Amino acid sequence: MKQHLEQLIQQSITAMQTQGLISSDLSPSIQIEYTRDKQHGDFACNIALLLAKPAGRKPREIAEAIVQHLPASSLVKEVQIAGPGFINFFMVADALHSVISKILVDGANYGRSEIGKDRNIHIEYVSSNPTGPLHVGHGRSAAYGAAVADLLRAIGCRVHREYYVNDAGRQMNILATSLWLRYLQACGESITFPKNGYQGEYIKTIAAELLKNKAKHCAIVLKQYLLIFLQMWWSMKIMRMKTPVTLKRILMV
Repeated sequence: MKQHLEQLIQQSITAMQTQGLISSDLSPSIQIEYTRDKQHGDFACNIALLLAKPAGRKPREIAEAIVQHLPASSLVKEVQIAGPGFINFFMVADALHSVISKILVDGANYGRSEIGKDRNIHIEYVSSNPTGPLHVGHGRSAAYGAAVADLLRAIGCRVHREYYVNDAGRQMNILATSLWLRYLQACGESITFPKNGYQGEYIKTIAAELLKNKAKHCAIVLKQYLLIFLQMWWSMKIMRMKTPVTLKRILMV
């Protein structure tokens, strides 16, 4: 419905430009909004206020000229000018229902357009932090991001979807170290867990699973991984252990 009214106003402005009533160089952005009060109609447009300054005329004069040059429409019952130059549209009773038949005719193509043609849009969504468990918020982000991407594609945009894995860097180093230390605790080692390690219960759960399944190959991989990052932690003084457990003892477990 908004698109139909935009077309009517554009035709009116084109007619006014042809007659020399306003400059042909003007190409305003036409915005149709729902009225806050139904007593003022179903839709309203402020185009006359936008054209007033560049046209050098009063907004209400331009609004009157636009209304006079509006093409006839079977969907528009009445057009009124309110305040300084707002154009209010009163639609016929069946106008809002007419969209149903259009939906049935267009089917899956309803609502599609080329408004965003030749525009490249990059959307990054979800990108959940792999150092923590997934939660309902991640699912919401996935649904929301996918819906936005689909809508942009429907109006002609070229959309690239991005999911950043975020599986490298300092936080992953801390995750690996935290998991290894919790694994050692599960094995019976007396270790003071560092404050800047991951404190979540899920770390303990994963460590317990490793121990339960006696995943020796996992322990070997973790030990090799830990060797690199514990050296980094010690050199950067990130981790401070206040126990007699030595690095050699840890690595030989």
